[in-house]
Amino acid sequence: MVEGIIVKGLGGLYDIRLNDGSLVFCKAKGVFRHEKIKPMIGDRVEIAADAGGNQVIESIGPRRNVLIRPPIANLDVLFIVLPSTDPVPDLLTADKLISIAEYNQITPVIVVTKNDLAPETAESLVQLYEACGFVVYAVSSKTKAGVDALRTYITRHLQGRIAAFAGASGVGKSTLMNALFPNMALETGEVSHKTSRGRHTTRHVQLFPLAEMADFTAEGYIADTPGFSMLDFVRFDFYDKEALPWTFREFEPFLHACRYTGCTHTAEEGCAVLAAVRDGKIPATRHQSFLQIYKDIKDKKPWNSK
Repeated sequence: MVEGIIVKGLGGLYDIRLNDGSLVFCKAKGVFRHEKIKPMIGDRVEIAADAGGNQVIESIGPRRNVLIRPPIANLDVLFIVLPSTDPVPDLLTADKLISIAEYNQITPVIVVTKNDLAPETAESLVQLYEACGFVVYAVSSKTKAGVDALRTYITRHLQGRIAAFAGASGVGKSTLMNALFPNMALETGEVSHKTSRGRHTTRHVQLFPLAEMADFTAEGYIADTPGFSMLDFVRFDFYDKEALPWTFREFEPFLHACRYTGCTHTAEEGCAVLAAVRDGKIPATRHQSFLQIYKDIKDKKPWNSK
């Protein structure tokens, strides 16, 4: 057997980059379908020849994590792209992505785009998320401001790792990735002035080796992921309500200081988290996102429960 990583998958056919850098195109063994196991982009796999001499995915290695949206396994870093304008920054979508990353022990990095169009808004977003303890970059794909600093972060932190860029459609994700990685030549789309939403220009997840990108020497992978406008916490089981507060890192110093055990941090008297929001120690917008996610998941049952 030989080992590799799934970098692309369409119609049951998978592109696998072997450890020696070569590409193999093959299907998965039928047993995975019977066991309802679907190979995912980012999976470490072993391939071997079947009885007919065709190469197939023989085994899938243990997964460190799995994301539903974007659909990818074994992710190390998630670059969450948030525009300063055009469209209006969707903080709830960004906070949902951050929360899911935190739960899965994926490092979230916030990238504020289009800062040349709305520099004051961009600066306020940088301050908001830096105050919560995140690494934040403000960039402009047009002027290239901040792009070199983000490229330096990628070079230093993605050795042997997988990173993805994600965000609502129209945020400038593909344009930014083209500025960072010219060899990718991703399709981009304009934001509709009628709907203030961008067209979904990325249609599937794909990993790109950093070693093949211009001016990168790190041996890691960058994923392009489909754009989306919502993360459905009602339909999908990302985590339960008990885990939710721990996915907001700025809540952590206050979670054991509430008056009541089992505090939901939504409306209780003596809640240390609510007091921190009132005192400005936790940004109000972050708590608003928490409340919306809590509302979505507080009464739902897991889809696989009987």
